[in-house]
Amino acid sequence: MRSPIITVMSNAAISAGKGLLRDFGEVDQLQVSRKGVADFVTASDIRTEKKLVSELKRARPDFGFLLEEQGQLPGKDPEYRWIIDPLDGTSNFIHAVPYFCISIALERGGRTPEITAGIVYDPIHNELFYAEKGKGAFLNDRRLSASGRDALEDAMVVTSNPRAAFTEPAAQETLRQMFLSAGSVRATGASALDLAYVGAGRYDACWFKGLKPWDAAAGLLIVQEARGIVSDHAGGPASIYGATLLASNPHLHGKMMKLLAGSPSNR
Repeated sequence: MRSPIITVMSNAAISAGKGLLRDFGEVDQLQVSRKGVADFVTASDIRTEKKLVSELKRARPDFGFLLEEQGQLPGKDPEYRWIIDPLDGTSNFIHAVPYFCISIALERGGRTPEITAGIVYDPIHNELFYAEKGKGAFLNDRRLSASGRDALEDAMVVTSNPRAAFTEPAAQETLRQMFLSAGSVRATGASALDLAYVGAGRYDACWFKGLKPWDAAAGLLIVQEARGIVSDHAGGPASIYGATLLASNPHLHGKMMKLLAGSPSNR
């Protein structure tokens, strides 16, 4: 049974996801004319964020927000805030590629802030990934576990695709080493969903550089609660505010760190 806080988060995401699905259908039609697609998607992003804020405020009126579009919105309760990405995978959405999601995390502040709950909702496939700290990770109420693959040459590894990866020699070398070492390397364009897939055992590892807090907050917890391992590229503590993030199943984490340690982009 889902906890009250997960129920609040999932209800908000599913409600907002209906609007995203409608807009995604419109985007598919707009591809023919190629007029105003980006502006339409930006408006959809903003509408979705406002819908999420409204739903979550109704349930927890004193919590603050950290939002992709509106930035920080302080709440009366200084201990808790929602971290939201209303549309992770914007470029995919613009091009009518059905790989995007809504990401919501609940952060508890203090001297050492931590994510206590997170959901990643894929409205296209009606898949709700969620986790609470210490309570496991789930997909539509089915418990998740990271994959058991232990050979990097058999692994599917996902990374982000920043423009710098194709212009900076150091970043190019990191990608080259990944392609040489892993069974398959992909850049899918939706990091929150990528992390959820690692938790579900669909992907074996992912490495990101330069993510924003809302890109990683929910997915990071899902991986941890699915018995995966998360860290920075060198094995230090993972942080949604850090420069790098490595997430994988337990068998591949050391091998991924070794690969990244030899990359000039991480030195």
